Amino acid sequence: MSLLLNVNSIEKYFSGQLVLRDVSFEIRAGQRVALIGPNGAGKTTLLKILLGQLEPDNGTVELAKAAKLGVVAQRPEFAAGTTVWDVAKKALEPLERLVLELQTTSEQLAAATDQASQQRLAQRFEQLQFELHHRDAFAVEHKIERVLQGLGFSSADYERPASVLSGGQINRLMLAALLLEEPDLMLLDEPSNHLDIEATEWLEDFLRKSRQAFLLVSHDRYFLDRVVDTTLELVHGSIDVYPGNFTKYRELKAERLLVTQRTYEKQQTEIAKMEDFVRRNHYGQKSAQAEDRRKKLERIERVEMPRVIATPNFKFPEPTRTGDIVLRVDQLSKGYDQPLFSQVSFQIERGQRWGILGPNGCGKSTLLKCIVGEATPETGQIKLGTGVRSGYFDQHLKGVDGTKLAAEAIRPPHKEMIDRERRDLLALFGITGELALKTVSSLSGGERNRVALAQLAAQEANLLVLDEPTNHLDLWACAALEQALLAFEGTLLVVSHDRYFLNQICTHLLVFQPDRVQVFEGNYDAWRAMQQVREPAAAPAAPRLTPANKSPTTANHSGTGEPAKRKRRFPYRKVAEIEAEIHDREAAIARLHQELATPEVLRNGQLVVQLNRELEEHSGKLEQLIEHWQEALELNG
Repeated sequence: MSLLLNVNSIEKYFSGQLVLRDVSFEIRAGQRVALIGPNGAGKTTLLKILLGQLEPDNGTVELAKAAKLGVVAQRPEFAAGTTVWDVAKKALEPLERLVLELQTTSEQLAAATDQASQQRLAQRFEQLQFELHHRDAFAVEHKIERVLQGLGFSSADYERPASVLSGGQINRLMLAALLLEEPDLMLLDEPSNHLDIEATEWLEDFLRKSRQAFLLVSHDRYFLDRVVDTTLELVHGSIDVYPGNFTKYRELKAERLLVTQRTYEKQQTEIAKMEDFVRRNHYGQKSAQAEDRRKKLERIERVEMPRVIATPNFKFPEPTRTGDIVLRVDQLSKGYDQPLFSQVSFQIERGQRWGILGPNGCGKSTLLKCIVGEATPETGQIKLGTGVRSGYFDQHLKGVDGTKLAAEAIRPPHKEMIDRERRDLLALFGITGELALKTVSSLSGGERNRVALAQLAAQEANLLVLDEPTNHLDLWACAALEQALLAFEGTLLVVSHDRYFLNQICTHLLVFQPDRVQVFEGNYDAWRAMQQVREPAAAPAAPRLTPANKSPTTANHSGTGEPAKRKRRFPYRKVAEIEAEIHDREAAIARLHQELATPEVLRNGQLVVQLNRELEEHSGKLEQLIEHWQEALELNG
């Protein structure tokens, strides 16, 4: 693989303090690299240096000649009238230029008379043809639609002005533009932020199939496991390189720590013996031996202490006992401008740990607010069991007073806690020293999150209701929170997009789907395994036509009873008729590919463009026919 990026001995100081020291690594074409490290380790500083936004104090960053480095644009400005579709399509302008070059080259080839020119133009034409087919340049509209829909945009969003999008939507749109642009090397800083689980899974599949290299910063351990093949650990200002994904990194890190610790301890023992000998014999009969050992001590290459990453020891107090039934939700419905969920029913027993997952905007957080009394349902009942005392973690941290010192902000109303108790509790969540005496608003996102968790622990609740508790936490803090929740003997209800987190702690899931809310016993992996078993069963005939990422849905919002059929997107047609048209389209696509490979066509630039447009049209129609066919399989009866 060719070398794309060479980072050599980077050093960076801020206010005299060393942030990065001797940072060196390489990224080659097609390599998928994760950059991980605790909050504050210098990841953002390193990315800014790679992008040229900061100058290193020492060292070099070398990007291969002609290689293109891409990043998600921050705070973009959109011209008046620019739509979502316009922004996405603009990323493909280099492809459009290649298409024009293909047409020009074809015309020049047809007009060329000398053999040398014909050979040179034919070679360039073949290169362009290969590149354009490899990058789906003749199905541009389908390509744009695939990426936009994958990242959560509907067809109704395409003509929306980009200037009216929310911050999260703009981030998703600029990520779409980067993916469509296809630079040689992408820098991806928390790309799954603002994505729900479905969009995150789509992005994972896209990156796994992509030929582009990337450097990824992410706190999503499930994401890291699925997409990377190399892990860079940034700790104490320096980089260690590990082959493999996050899980492999953890295994190799543990092995490396064990070996380094043993080597370090052995050397320290030897050094201590030699120093003791020198000290005791410096002026005695063995002074010559002592001097020899002193010189050996000077020549010893000291083994550094193991690169241990300090992790907090999160802990929730032992809860009081509740009745067997902790929470009962019966026929609950809620909506604002439009319905969010309808007739949701479930029951949580003591000691169970429930996770809630679903797409953005489906009502997960609203359900939690109804349960804790911060929102009023339109219909249905919520009943807490005997002796239940709930504690609520709000993902926006509104329950923590930003004007107060951290040590004061965690004290629940009407509860006496002396300063030492509050400081000790904050220390359990990694807020120590001067941090405890800072105002909450002056802390970083991860630090504010830890203060909120400490405040939750101070409430001594036996039902923890958590809305995205891993937001802003680094990988090690997430692991500490998981261990604390697994050790907690109370009951848990949590909304999270963190699939690794849900896997570790959940015994049950409440899954928001487009047309119902389903109760499932098991963790996230068990849920995905069940979905994968069911998906092939949805299309018993012509399995080659079944889209891999589609599965039939039902329309019962209660999560109980017989599922109702969903509404049709397409007009009624017989399955056999759709299959016949699909076969016709496939035959037309095969014929066009054959024609585009013939020398006669290749010499006619206008004909090449015309046939490629026909190919794009047939490809788009085929995709739509497959969706129509699947719907007919489900709803015709």
